[in-house]
Amino acid sequence: MTLDDQKRTIRVEMRELWRAVTEFGRTEASRRVTARIRDDPRWVQAEAVLFYAALRDEIDLTPLVRDRLAAGGRVALPRHEAGTDGYKAVQVGAWSELRVGRFGILEPSPACPVLEPKQLDFIFVPGVAFDASGRRLGRGRGYYDRFLPNLNGWRCAVAMDWQVLPVVPEAPHDCRVDYILTPSRGLTCRPCAV
Repeated sequence: MTLDDQKRTIRVEMRELWRAVTEFGRTEASRRVTARIRDDPRWVQAEAVLFYAALRDEIDLTPLVRDRLAAGGRVALPRHEAGTDGYKAVQVGAWSELRVGRFGILEPSPACPVLEPKQLDFIFVPGVAFDASGRRLGRGRGYYDRFLPNLNGWRCAVAMDWQVLPVVPEAPHDCRVDYILTPSRGLTCRPCAV
């Protein structure tokens, strides 16, 4: 089985597992993960945080975004840039500044300012599956694998416990995360080389 076949198989398996998760189950898992994040010293010390707007099959971090905005913290989300077919970290001052973007995902409006990558000190990284070494399997388009090497800061994946596999197949261009938080545990991984 090729590397691409292995990744495709895991994506299908994870999609099926997510289909079995009720809205209550997702809400409860997200609540437990966000409680774990609030206790994390890296989060507490962070000044500029890059979030993502969750899809139905991802841990929802919206309460953390709203808390950070209410406290006057620096909040950014990825915005797809058609000219480069990549993402930029873009600062928002309110949830209302988000619009549905190219992939049906909420992202900052064109009026929001782009942040310099070095300004970020905490980055939430979405993914389909992860392993304890920090390997990450994305959705297959490579957007985050091109985006992450340009960013500084802790790379934190949030996931359901069953999204952490013994081994995730990895290509040379795939970027790892520094740690993973699930509803029941936190895993410190081998840091991603930048």
